[in-house]
Amino acid sequence: MKLALGPVLYYWPRDQLLNFYTEVATWPVDYVYLGETVCSKRRSLNVDDWLNIANILAAKGKEVVLSTLSLLEAESELLTLRRICNNGQFLVEANDLGAIQILSSQGLPFVAGPTVNIYNPRTLRLLAQQGLQRWVLPVELSRASLEAMHSQRPAGVATEIIAFGRLPLAFSARCFTARSRNLPKDDCGYCCIDYPEGRLLSTRDDKAFLVLNGIQTLSALPINLLPELADLQQLDIDVLRISPQPEGTAEIVKAFASGLNANTPVSVTELTANVAKFAPLGTCSGYWYNNPGMDKGSS
Repeated sequence: MKLALGPVLYYWPRDQLLNFYTEVATWPVDYVYLGETVCSKRRSLNVDDWLNIANILAAKGKEVVLSTLSLLEAESELLTLRRICNNGQFLVEANDLGAIQILSSQGLPFVAGPTVNIYNPRTLRLLAQQGLQRWVLPVELSRASLEAMHSQRPAGVATEIIAFGRLPLAFSARCFTARSRNLPKDDCGYCCIDYPEGRLLSTRDDKAFLVLNGIQTLSALPINLLPELADLQQLDIDVLRISPQPEGTAEIVKAFASGLNANTPVSVTELTANVAKFAPLGTCSGYWYNNPGMDKGSS
């Protein structure tokens, strides 16, 4: 089982991103996803910048995957999508069917991201015929659903799941972060950059509910499947994805790497306790157990 670092979902300044990926080069991750997946107005880095980072990480032994936008709304975004798909060097994570169409029409392999709706074995087989190399389990599917999918998984197709991080739940043409500040989407002032971990949305009784991240809605609580490592290995999961956050990502990655190391002297229970401090609001894994997503575990 290998570890992957997912794309940064938030709007971070250029220097923060560059420093972050300088550190990533030293972390025990096998795959690194790069690129903007939420909003094309986030221009801390352009495509050339992402490609430069990709080359640096590849030289350090990382397998780089370039991620695409999940919701395209303009011709300029389509032009950028085509450039990413035609980069000629790195595997691409397709986060919508438009990217899959471009890649499959050229006979290029691809990863299907978590926003591609793969809910049954028939879809998995169809995409495998079009070049699918790896798929990421949609966040709302359960362990039981995954097990059923695996029983009919096409040969040569790897499975990846989000093992730690806030869950990407939905996208909309409306920018919720701008709306929360009474700003129109077309004149948002790039206000997402003021929320390096998204803007927390709570219920009336002050319970953390969702996180607003531009046009994306995330779960307020991150999923944490570190306690389930033994089960994940038994299920023959190929890749565990950790979603970056402003603080603690390195420690979270190292905890998962230690948990996968058969020779580590630290128990998974102890590793889980160490990771808990980087999820101060708590964690949720309800979907994994086929329960409401906000649930903290099985019931």
